[in-house]
Amino acid sequence: AAITAGLAAAAGALPLTPRTGRNVTTALTALLIVAATLTAARIVTGLVRSVAQSRSGVAGSATIFVNITRVVVLAMGFLVVLQTLGISIAPLLTALGVGGLAVALALQDTLANLFAGVHILAAKTVQPGDYIQLSSGEEGYVVDINWRNTTVRQLSNNLVIIPNAKLASTNMTNYSRPEQELSITVQVGVSYDSDLEQVEKVTTEVVDEVMTEITGAVPDHEAAIRFHTFGDSRISFTVILGVGEFSDQYRIKHEFIKRLHQRYRAEGIRVPAPARTVTVQQGELPPPLGIPHQRDASISTLH
Repeated sequence: AAITAGLAAAAGALPLTPRTGRNVTTALTALLIVAATLTAARIVTGLVRSVAQSRSGVAGSATIFVNITRVVVLAMGFLVVLQTLGISIAPLLTALGVGGLAVALALQDTLANLFAGVHILAAKTVQPGDYIQLSSGEEGYVVDINWRNTTVRQLSNNLVIIPNAKLASTNMTNYSRPEQELSITVQVGVSYDSDLEQVEKVTTEVVDEVMTEITGAVPDHEAAIRFHTFGDSRISFTVILGVGEFSDQYRIKHEFIKRLHQRYRAEGIRVPAPARTVTVQQGELPPPLGIPHQRDASISTLH
């Protein structure tokens, strides 16, 4: 803008013919419109990016809205420049309308991904920062959603690129919605001679300890222990833990299992290994070759 103003002042001081003066004025006006358009595009896209970041609550942003806004502002500025230069934009708009169908047919996959991305963000089913898992097996944190695809970062730090149309049409689990906190379960079993009241008390103490001391746990989570099965060699139960987000579950399980094992050993609570006794009576199985036939055979196996 400052350069344009300087050129306009210099042109006013020169002895130019009326026609040349009009041409110079038109060119400077067009240059000023271009500068204003670029400035407006930068400001508006910055506002859109700030709004996207504030609503998603993460450092990354969905660039699809930013790119669409930039294209719209630049296109409007381009049309104004053409109008300023005396170029009729009506034939251009007509040509764009006629050629739009051909372009839409040629770019139907791209347009499908574009509108799918807009729909995903507008419906707020997925936002950057969410942890998702597709029915096809891909899972990870959503890094960005642009005009064509969605970028997902796996826990192994690899990036998976998923077309927006596929993301919108597949079954998906979002572990960050409606809130990031979630519950996980750990299966535990104790021997039949255990005092279940003591087992529940000790396990609850370990859960409370892990919830308050380990980063990523939910401190106000209430310990939940549910006995559910009489197994072959154990009474099985489920322990429900609270974690702050999906990736925290691995650390929480790790610490809980270590501490629970240590407390069970200290309290004399036994976690039995799977065992099964099989008794085979005479006549049910033929004797092995080379071994005399016995009237009563009893085979016990422990594994």
